[in-house]
Amino acid sequence: AAAAATVMQDSLLNVCMDAKHHKKEPGPEGQLYGQCVLWKDNACCTANTSLGAHQDQSYLYNFNWDHCGAMPEKCKRHFIQDTCLYECSPNLGPWINQADTSWRKERIRDVPLCQEDCEQWWEDCQDAVTCKVNWHKGWNWTTGTNQCPKGAMCQKFKFVFPTAAALCEQIWSGSYRYTSHHRGSSRCIQMWFDPMQGNPNVAVAEYYA
Repeated sequence: AAAAATVMQDSLLNVCMDAKHHKKEPGPEGQLYGQCVLWKDNACCTANTSLGAHQDQSYLYNFNWDHCGAMPEKCKRHFIQDTCLYECSPNLGPWINQADTSWRKERIRDVPLCQEDCEQWWEDCQDAVTCKVNWHKGWNWTTGTNQCPKGAMCQKFKFVFPTAAALCEQIWSGSYRYTSHHRGSSRCIQMWFDPMQGNPNVAVAEYYA
């Protein structure tokens, strides 16, 4: 039983999910772009995907951050970082679930985000504007990019997501879970880290696996 448990644990570590742009397995990427560079030593994303993560309405998902007017740069950087983590991290194995959508077979659910990452995301985005709580579904895609559905009102994030927990847990339909764990605790996933200090999320995945 112990051996089976070890095999199971190993299968959750250093893996890429079966989704739209992910590589089959993680490995070094010399030329990751911008904020995704944190993962260049071991990544599930290609250089092209890392570039796409930084573009408005990029080819990755045709998703428009500016659906209620221009999103402030200090807010947008968190969404870029969120995209980099999702596309590039090989440390999300314990939270990979089956997904029943045409564009991906797997998704993440309840990834325990460090409190600081979640709070800072909310802090920097509270005055940005959106018209939806769940950004995974319910958009009007008739133009080829997401637009607010009919009758949806644009309002500030702080009214749509009254708390940091609401933002992190609701915006991608439960992909993240807000925690009271702190960065460096090995109990929560960091969206941001200093690659010179190594990737702290390796230990987090090991703990939860």
